[in-house]
Amino acid sequence: MNSMSDKTFHIETLGCQMNERDSETIAGMLIQSGYVPVRDCLAPGMDADCSLDTLRRAADLIVVNTCSVRENADNRFFGILGQLKRYKNENPETLVAIGGCMMQQEHIVERIRQTFSWVDIVFGTHSIHELPLLLSNARTERVRQISVPDDGGEIVEGLPSKRVYPFKAFVNITFGCNNFCTYCIVPYTRGRERSRSPESIYNEVTELCRDGVKEITLLGQNVNSYLSESCLGQHVDFPGLIHMLDTVPGLSRLRFMTSHPKDLSEGLIRAFSECRSLCPSIHLPVQAGSSRVLTRMNRGYTKETYLSLVSRLRAEKPDIVLTTDLIVGFPGETDVDFEDTMDVIAQARFDAAFTFMFSPRQGTPAANYSDQVPDEIKRERFSRMVDAQNAISLEKNKACVGRIEPVLIEGESKTDKTALAGRTAGGKLVNIRQDAPELPGAVLQPARAGNSLDACIGQILDVRLLEANTFSFTGRFV
Repeated sequence: MNSMSDKTFHIETLGCQMNERDSETIAGMLIQSGYVPVRDCLAPGMDADCSLDTLRRAADLIVVNTCSVRENADNRFFGILGQLKRYKNENPETLVAIGGCMMQQEHIVERIRQTFSWVDIVFGTHSIHELPLLLSNARTERVRQISVPDDGGEIVEGLPSKRVYPFKAFVNITFGCNNFCTYCIVPYTRGRERSRSPESIYNEVTELCRDGVKEITLLGQNVNSYLSESCLGQHVDFPGLIHMLDTVPGLSRLRFMTSHPKDLSEGLIRAFSECRSLCPSIHLPVQAGSSRVLTRMNRGYTKETYLSLVSRLRAEKPDIVLTTDLIVGFPGETDVDFEDTMDVIAQARFDAAFTFMFSPRQGTPAANYSDQVPDEIKRERFSRMVDAQNAISLEKNKACVGRIEPVLIEGESKTDKTALAGRTAGGKLVNIRQDAPELPGAVLQPARAGNSLDACIGQILDVRLLEANTFSFTGRFV
């Protein structure tokens, strides 16, 4: 056992915001069970710069929260497993627990059973709440614990959480997905869609805001299909939930992801101008521009209906920041289909896009399609797509230079330790330096004398945008 504490833990999170939120719950349960985060036990000044090797060696429990959306996530995970065996050999008392979406796939669990005998605990997305019991059994019985139920069952409320940031938080509103896009493994790993009650969400957000949280991000595989019943028997849809949460005292910013285009309602579009806290940003994955490919993907909308949604959003909220997901090289994609995607990029003029080459996932229909696109064609199309989108992103960002934006200061910049970093209401990243070059004619205040920049963290402060690149801005406090 580690000498710094009776029981210490380290969590490694792969994948999306849903996984990040799950890891916060895992951390909360471990702390409630008597475990201590490794970083809390390190000597002062070590926690910021300590290596992954240091964290793993210092932990009595190592948890890996896995993602299964793309093939490279699988490859990365098995690489991590190989690395962890060394730490287990050095200290056999260290427990290794593997959870997340990959554990909901039978062939992955069977591979772990057969090949990775030193893994102590395997738990799925539906059994996170069982982790304290699995840990206790693993320590006392010295027998591998596996809990991977097929069905998510009832939503378990009231689980503890250890948030990464004191001033912003993720809140789940739905679990699972009913869409069955032909390329996506999520419905098989997260289960069918289940919505939390509006009261449980409202109460959680209220408690978070009382605790100093300024920004809430609502999470779900498809938040637009949220539908639940209130304690009074009234049906509450997603726009209704947004309006409810807009009344929470202390809530400055409300975000959500991810939004499925086929379920984007007029009520939600209107909410962008009706709700004071709702941020002017939406992540609306188009995936492809060809209506034929979208049909094969089982997306439920066409190129034309998607572009109509973009027009209606911008008519309601002209300054809305629009981001998307784009997949190139889906099976059967022709040159004409790809040009449709390029046309959507040109017409929609996304602020940013997460871009991917199609990666077949075992267990999904698209993995078995016979007309897979050759890798060299995927790479050529991917390069063209990224270049086109990056040019638009840079152009749109440059058009914002000179503006004063309220920015939620999140902490030290990842690229410059002398700078702070934060995000605008639209979600754009700003690196803030008080020595940033001034614009001609701009009136900028000097750095606040005697004020530590650390005091700015967690605050929403006005920042003038002075320089723009493709993915971020440089700014200075006004």
